[in-house]
Order: sequence, then structure tokens, then C-alpha cells
Amino acid sequence: MKYDVTVIGSGPGGYVAAIRCAQLGLKTAIIEKYNVLGGTCLNVGCIPSKALLDSSEHYHNAAHTFKEHGIELNDLQVNLEQMIKRKAGVVKSNNDGISFLMKKNKIDTYYGLGSFVNKNTIKIAGIDGQEQQIETDKTIIATGSKPTSLPFLPIDKKRIITSTEALELTEVPKKMIVIGGGVIGLELGSVYARLGTKVQVVEYMDSIIPTMDRALGKELQRILKKTLGFEFFFNHKVTGATNEGDVVKVTAQNPKGEEVTFDGDYVLVSVGRKPYTEGLGLENAGVQMGERGMIAVNDHLETNVPGIYAIGDVVRGAMLAHKAEEEGVFVAETIVGQKPHINYNLIPGVVYTWPEVAGVGYTEEQLKEQGRAYKAGSFPFKASGRAKASMDTDGFVKVLADKETDEILGMHMIGPRIADLIAEAVVAMEFRASAEDISRMSHAHPTYAEAVKEACLAATENRALHI
Repeated sequence: MKYDVTVIGSGPGGYVAAIRCAQLGLKTAIIEKYNVLGGTCLNVGCIPSKALLDSSEHYHNAAHTFKEHGIELNDLQVNLEQMIKRKAGVVKSNNDGISFLMKKNKIDTYYGLGSFVNKNTIKIAGIDGQEQQIETDKTIIATGSKPTSLPFLPIDKKRIITSTEALELTEVPKKMIVIGGGVIGLELGSVYARLGTKVQVVEYMDSIIPTMDRALGKELQRILKKTLGFEFFFNHKVTGATNEGDVVKVTAQNPKGEEVTFDGDYVLVSVGRKPYTEGLGLENAGVQMGERGMIAVNDHLETNVPGIYAIGDVVRGAMLAHKAEEEGVFVAETIVGQKPHINYNLIPGVVYTWPEVAGVGYTEEQLKEQGRAYKAGSFPFKASGRAKASMDTDGFVKVLADKETDEILGMHMIGPRIADLIAEAVVAMEFRASAEDISRMSHAHPTYAEAVKEACLAATENRALHI
């Protein structure tokens, strides 16, 4: 078979790239290593983790807030088996949805390991043991990433686990040690903390979610400690972990250089992810690698080999599903001669704890480092009528605007439904809105979104109305 474009990898970046290529009239194929489409995000990442986050949040609310709402329950129990089963159903529904989209857009799907024979020939080692080759004019590499492991902390997938195994536990742990205070560790730690697990976070840095605005990490730390009983150990260097049967012991050096020990039923190693390029045969096509195992690409996301592109977690930038999707569309449109663009500064980051956390644009720390004159305005959800009605009064919205022009430079939020609310900030900043622009737009009352308007008012001559 001969194709205009072949996409290797069917995660959010890959399948979206394939769909856009097909929409643009290109004969398209997609190759997936496993027997289902969707990649890490759909199968062992974004989607299943959100399913468990929602289920565990329902349980936590039933246990802790329903009585205040006037809802009386007796003998409340966790059925973890049913939670996992529901999660699997959500994943399958999405798998089926992507398969439908491939058929709808007349995209040929191959299951097996795709690797380069040369620049225009790709070998597919099928799941059934059969091999075949296809010819392609252009190729888009979208093979994603996998959890990072530490050489002194071998993953046994039993007691010392990654996020993948954490989605399939058969028991609610009494105690879980989370190594790493980033997004994945805090989300999965939240799932089990809501179900009754004692969670301890051991972090090498001095804060959680360190890449986001510092105010967000500080507030999230306070809330997780208050509402879920999280314990945090910062500036701790983990040195090892041993599975001793029913318990795992973790050793670390504290800020004083002293050795300390943590023990738990499970240790969740969540120290980041790394690009997945094994088995692609990149050397056969002459594709050059970049830093930290990433594929080197230019501003058009094209490798050093003309016609071979790479997107998503295998290239530079944040490892986010929606970033990969934007890059998939970008490459498809570039291939047919269009002039798309991506503003990487305006790709939002989200943490799906409760409350949710999100940010876009520059952080306050970045603006200070740049020496840029700015002004800040914030509004707490404890002053929001909608938040009071739903008992979600933790958190705030913070707006950073240029001191002279009032253009919004960054917006950072922690509170209820923030994952959806951040889109208002992205739209505003894409159109280079000022804080006053947003403050003069009508926001429905009562809504969480009013906090955005109030924060913009606060940044505009301290004009917030409800604080």
C-alpha cells in the first residue's frame, strides 16, 4: 500500500493528526503498537485517571458533605472493583469512538510495531506475528511517552508501581508513599486519599507542582493537607525502596542530609515521563535525536529528514495531550501548504485534583525573572456566591497584566471547575485582551466564572466589587 501520510502512534496527537490529514484529502494510515487505539492518554492516562477521580470524589462527598446538604446515608462503602470496572467501561467507550472516527474518515488502521526500513518504507510487525511493509510520502511520529524510572528504584509493578499499575489496584491501600509532587502523583494520590488511604508525598524540590505559579502549589498543598490528610516531605532525595512483602520501605535523605525511612503498602513512583522511541528504527531513516531522548524538530515540527515529522511527547515542550493535538493539526495543515500557528505560551496546564488547578501564560515568578513591570489582581472563591452554594470555597483566581498596557500576561486558578474555566483565559489571551476588557464583559450570575471577572477588576485599579 502507498500512502500520502502515515502516522505512527494513535494517542491524542496521532489520531487527531490522522483525522486532520484525511479531512485535507490525504490518503492516510495510522499504526498502533497495541491492540486498541488511544495511546497512553486514553488507556492508562488522562481518561481512566479522571474516571477514578470522579468516582472517588463522589464517595468523598457522600462521606463528608452530603449530611450538610441534607442527605443522610447509612453503611457507606467503597466498592473498588466496581470503580475499576466503570473506569474500564469509560476507556472502552472512548476506544470504540476513535475506531469509529478512523472508519468515518477512511483512515487505514494497522496494529503492530511500526518501524522505519528507510525514509519512505515502514515495516509493521503485527500483533499476530505477521509482518508487512507500506510505502509513505510523509510520516508523523506520535509515539508519546512512558513513566520515568530511577536506576536505584526498580519498578516491580506489585508494590513499587507507576501510574499504570495505580489504575488497577484491587484494594484500597492503608498507606501510600508518592514519590514526586507533580500532577500525576497528586491526582492518583487524591483518588486513594479520598477512599481512606494515608498519603505521604516525598518531593525532591521545595514545593508541589513546581512548574506552575508558586501561589497555586502553596494553596493546593494547604487544601490537600486540610481536606485529605496529605503529608508532604520537601527537599527529600529518595535513595531507594525495597519490597518486603506486604510493605515497602523507602529511604531518603532529608534537608539535613540525614537518612530517613518511609513505609507504606504501595510506593507510587511519579517522577515524570520520558519520550518513547524504542523500536522505531529512526537510524534507518537518518532521523537525528535531540536532548533528553527527544526527537529533534524545527519550527515546523519536521525532523532533519524532509517529510518526517514528530509531535507530542517525543518532541520538546510540555507533555500534554492537548499540546499534542494542536501539533497534530499543525503538521497536517503544514503538509498541505497552509500556514498554521501554535502559541506555546498559551497552552494551559491543568491538575485534576479537587479543587482543580490550572494556569496559562507567564507565572509571577517568570515575570519577575524577566524584570517585566506587571500588576496582579486576585479573587477568592470564599467570596463567590456560587462557590458558597456548592460548598467549594477554597482557592482563587489570579490575573497578571502588563502594568502599562493592561494586557493579560498570565492567569492562574485553583478552585471548582477550573479545568473548564481556564479556557476563558486562553481565549482572552489569544486575542490579547486587557484585564479591563474581561472585567467589562457580562458574566452570568451566579457562576464560578464571575471570579475571573472579579480578579480582572482587582487587577484594574483594585476595582473588585465583592471583596
